[in-house]
Amino acid sequence: MSKAYLVLENGTVFEGKSFGAEISGDGALGEIVFTTAMTGYLETLTDPSYYGQIVVQTFPLIGNYGVIPEDFESSCPHVKGYIVRQWCQEPSNFRCQGDLDIFLRKNGIVGLYGIDTRRLTRIVREHGVMNGKIAADYSGVVPEDIKDYRIIKAVEKTTCGQEQVFEPEGKVLRDVVLYDFGAKANICRSLVKRGCRVRVVPAGTSAERIKELAPDGIMLSNGPGDPAENTGIIEELRKLSGLRIPTFGICLGHQLLALAHGAKTEKLKYGHRGANQPCKDLATGRVYITSQNHGYAVVSSTLPENAEESFINANDGTCEGIRYLDEPAFSVQFHPEACAGPLDTGYLFDEFIEMIDLNRSKED
Repeated sequence: MSKAYLVLENGTVFEGKSFGAEISGDGALGEIVFTTAMTGYLETLTDPSYYGQIVVQTFPLIGNYGVIPEDFESSCPHVKGYIVRQWCQEPSNFRCQGDLDIFLRKNGIVGLYGIDTRRLTRIVREHGVMNGKIAADYSGVVPEDIKDYRIIKAVEKTTCGQEQVFEPEGKVLRDVVLYDFGAKANICRSLVKRGCRVRVVPAGTSAERIKELAPDGIMLSNGPGDPAENTGIIEELRKLSGLRIPTFGICLGHQLLALAHGAKTEKLKYGHRGANQPCKDLATGRVYITSQNHGYAVVSSTLPENAEESFINANDGTCEGIRYLDEPAFSVQFHPEACAGPLDTGYLFDEFIEMIDLNRSKED
């Protein structure tokens, strides 16, 4: 493997070796973020929420169980680059269908290994999220140019192109519309296994179209980018809130629903990414370990009178959940469908189902 370099926008240079796709042209430019998950690297690579970012794995050995397509969260990787301390060249797992190097090459993703990922993570934690570039030669790289990089139109570039329907194996008990803002596949799976017929719709779908579909519930998915950029989507969600259709938002869906109700969002210093984020349920005092992947948060002090916080992050106190008091809607910042990761908060899908059934009984 040939030498390769990571150059940060502050001028710091890391020397390592390349794997995955060949570094071409100016290299791979993106926002540097780190995830603390010990497993689930396939889910990380294929999570659309990482669109436009170069992901750093803090766990030192990656690739040891190879590539398993059944674990993918979408059809292809969305990262701009991938950085690990050590990648396993001889994976071993009974489900393994390939190795990480070939997978990255096939999908055009540049990889970098052999650098001090602990030092890199400390820099991001201390100075905040910053941009970086993986290059074959750092001599001509200008840090000021790296700093100018921005992730734009992320939802538009990761949402599905057309409506898709997924049926449960048994009887259809409920119809749910899943807004795809860059959805992880396991959100759909979690609904289908609970007897829901799931219609996945593109992010730009109008409130009028949703009303025409007459779903029993609406699911707002995760996704990438700055939530406040999605002004058109926010306006459609504002219209939908008046229809009083049971609604459940996750991650970006949580943020967009809050924005539609007049709240504000802010960018975090370095975000929450990993499978070990503690969240406190304010109703019970119980702390759950959750899987997360986000760089923005809802500003708690801007919540409207008809909303209240339901969860907070036990590390930094940021908003992790909201319940709307005058309509059947709630949302969480973390991933209750987490795969890989703890499934302790999977019960929230059951609460959503109960909300749907209660709403239907009132209509009857």
